[in-house]
Amino acid sequence: MLEDIFEKIKEYDNIVIARHIGVDPDALASQIALRDSIKKTFPNKKVYAVGSSSTKFNYFPKLDKMEELNNAMLIVVDTPDQKRVDINNFDQFKYYIKIDHHPFIEKYAQMEYIDDKASSASELVYRLITTTDLEMDYDIAKTIFLGIVSDTNRFLFNSSHKTFKIISDLLEIYDLDLPSLYSNIYMRPLNEVRLQGYIAENLNVTEYGLASIKITNDIISQFGVDSGSAGNLINNFNYIEEVLVWVAISEDVKNNLIKLNIRSRGPIINHIAEKYNGGGHHYASGARVTSMDEVDKFLNELNEACKVYLENLGDNDENK
Repeated sequence: MLEDIFEKIKEYDNIVIARHIGVDPDALASQIALRDSIKKTFPNKKVYAVGSSSTKFNYFPKLDKMEELNNAMLIVVDTPDQKRVDINNFDQFKYYIKIDHHPFIEKYAQMEYIDDKASSASELVYRLITTTDLEMDYDIAKTIFLGIVSDTNRFLFNSSHKTFKIISDLLEIYDLDLPSLYSNIYMRPLNEVRLQGYIAENLNVTEYGLASIKITNDIISQFGVDSGSAGNLINNFNYIEEVLVWVAISEDVKNNLIKLNIRSRGPIINHIAEKYNGGGHHYASGARVTSMDEVDKFLNELNEACKVYLENLGDNDENK
C-alpha cells in the first residue's frame, strides 16, 4: 500500500494535503511533514498543506494558501470521515488518498491506508517516507516527533514498540533537541494555568464518574484565553480517581460553535461523539454542537455509558 501511495505521488504534479477541522498538533504535523518530504523529493511539484490553523501552533512551519489547480490529487491525513475534512472544495480533485489512524468510519478515497493501532498520523507518514523513496531531513524529523509526542501525550497512550523504535531512530539519526521541542509543546501562559485551576475547582462529577466543565464565553474573556484553551488542558485531568470520562465544553462565539473535548479511562466514547458532528479514538474524541441543549443531551449519553461500564465491571467481578 505504501509503495502504491508513492506511485500516485509520483504521478501527480499538483498535490494538496488536508486534515480534519479543529486542528491538533498531530494533524498539523502529519500534513506538513508529508508536504515537505514530497517537495524535497520532487522540487518541481506543487504541493500545498491547507486548512485553518491556530496561533497556539506557531512552532510548526506555515500552512499554504492554495491556488487554482487542475488535475490535482488530494491526500487527507488523520481524518476518518469526509464531513470533517477541513477543505472547501473537496469534490474538485481527480484522485483521493486517506492516511489515518482512527477506527474506520467511512470510505471516501480511492486509496486508504488505515492503521488504528498506530500512535498517530505522524507515525504513518514516517512509515510512508522511510518505506519509499521519499526524503527526510532534520526539520521533517522534528515535525514528525512533535506530532507523535503530542498525540500520545508523551507516550502515555497508543504507544507500541514500533512507536518507540521510530522515536529512537529519529533521535539517533537527527540528534533532535528534546528540551526545546518539549518546550514548544508544553509551555503554557499564566492565564491558561489559572484557567486550569478554575476547571479543577468547578469540575462537575456525577455518581457514575462523568466529569464536565462548561467554559462559557464570559469565562474565556475573564481569563484572557481563546476558545481552544480548555480543550488544550483536557489531558491534564487524566488521573482523578473518581472520574472515568471527562469533558471540556468551550464556547466558540466567533464560529457559533460549542466544542467538546472528551477523554476516557474505560467507556468507549467515539461512537457517541460521532452522533454530535465529531469522532475520534475509543478513548479520546471531540465533537461540535451549536446549543447547550445538545451539550446536555451529549452529557446524558456519556453518563449512561459510564453507568453501563460500571455495571459491567460489577458483573465481571461477581463472576470471578
